[in-house]
Amino acid sequence: MQIPDKDEKFPLNGYDRLCFLKNIIKNPNIEVGDYTYYDDFENVENFEKNVKYLFDFIGDKLIIGKFCMIASDVTFIMNGANHLSEAITSYPFAIFGKDWSNAMDGKNYPTKGNTVVGNDVWIGYGATIMPGVKIGDGAIIATKSVVTKDVEPYSIVGGNPAKLIRKRFSEEKIEQLLEMSWWDWSLEKITENVQKLTNKKLPI
Repeated sequence: MQIPDKDEKFPLNGYDRLCFLKNIIKNPNIEVGDYTYYDDFENVENFEKNVKYLFDFIGDKLIIGKFCMIASDVTFIMNGANHLSEAITSYPFAIFGKDWSNAMDGKNYPTKGNTVVGNDVWIGYGATIMPGVKIGDGAIIATKSVVTKDVEPYSIVGGNPAKLIRKRFSEEKIEQLLEMSWWDWSLEKITENVQKLTNKKLPI
C-alpha cells in the first residue's frame, strides 16, 4: 500500500501552498489532527497569523480534528479578544500596568473556552470562527461566513452570522456516520475504502 505520509509538510508535488497543517504549527496552544490540510493563496505560514488573540495567559486552545479542509484566509478569533461587556467600561486598564494593574483584581475577562473543530470539517475561504465555537464532525462552513455559535455535525452553515442552510444527510444517516467515525479507522482500512467513502452510500 502507498498511503500519503501524514508527516509530510507539503503532500502535493511541486506545490507549497497546501500543507498538512500539523506539520507547520509551532504554537503549543494549537492542536491539529492528521491529514488536516490548509491551502493558502500566498504562504501556509499565514495560518498561525490568522489565529488572532491567542495569548498564553488566557489558556484557551484551538483544537482541530483529522481530515479537515481549511481554505485560505480562514480566521479564528480567540478569547484574548474579549473585553468586559457588563462593566461601566470595556477598556482593559490592567494590561497597561502601573497604577492600573489592579483594575481586574477579583475579576476575569470573559472566556468561552476552547475553540474546537471536529473531524472531516470543510471551512470555506475567508470564514471567521469566533471564540469558543464548537464545530461538529462533517460540517461545512460556507465562504465568508462568521460563525458565532456551535455548528451541529454534518450541517452546512453560511452567512453573517452563520445560520443553518441545511443538514447534509437525514438524522438517521448522521447518527450512523458519527457511529462509524471513519476518521478513526486504521489507515489501511481507510485506504481500502476510499472509493466507498467518496460515494453517497455508507461503506459498511
